[in-house]
Amino acid sequence: MTLFRLDASIMPATSASRALGDLVEEQWASAHPESTVVRRVLANDPVPATAWQEAVTAGFMPGGDLSEAQREGTTLAAALADELIEADALLFTVPLYNFGVSQHFKTWFDVAYTDPRIGVAGSALQGKPAVLVTTQGGNYDPGTPKEGWDHSTAWLRRVLADVWGLDLRVVQRQFTLVGVNPALDAFADQAAAMKSDAEDAARTAGREISGLRDPQPVA
Repeated sequence: MTLFRLDASIMPATSASRALGDLVEEQWASAHPESTVVRRVLANDPVPATAWQEAVTAGFMPGGDLSEAQREGTTLAAALADELIEADALLFTVPLYNFGVSQHFKTWFDVAYTDPRIGVAGSALQGKPAVLVTTQGGNYDPGTPKEGWDHSTAWLRRVLADVWGLDLRVVQRQFTLVGVNPALDAFADQAAAMKSDAEDAARTAGREISGLRDPQPVA
């Protein structure tokens, strides 16, 4: 059994998204102690932005006419796709940055998506169990001053669930900057409750992708 885990935080040591991902992984490891975890930490090994252009343009060129950069781009895309296809379950931890999608994650997705096995022609990932952990420093719920400013989560759901066809669970934690930004101190209790709820959701999602069911209450 293999779990593929991708972390997109640029601050791994203090990342709220990684901490929730750890809870998901703990459940996986408990259920599959002999399994392998394949890790891709984008802060340490970012996918080069130029690789997407090279991989895309390679698709319009006869094989013998590819430049060295185009060959490298298609080779990288195949390697990224292999990690996803060969895994039994997938875990993505992706914070919200500047109200949008992490540029590291977007570049990784764009390059991987050029591989025909998981590209526009279809998806070899259809039905694969997956967890998306996403975190936001503020609160973007309906009725809040920043409602509609999270331009990441909906896109992530779209590409992972609708484009790749993953059997996706989403774990979300908001108000991660409470305790860091003094302007948010008034929301300490709400933030603590959100953190606890997200941790419970992460454990549940980890059990689900591991093939486990939560125990049912006794009547």
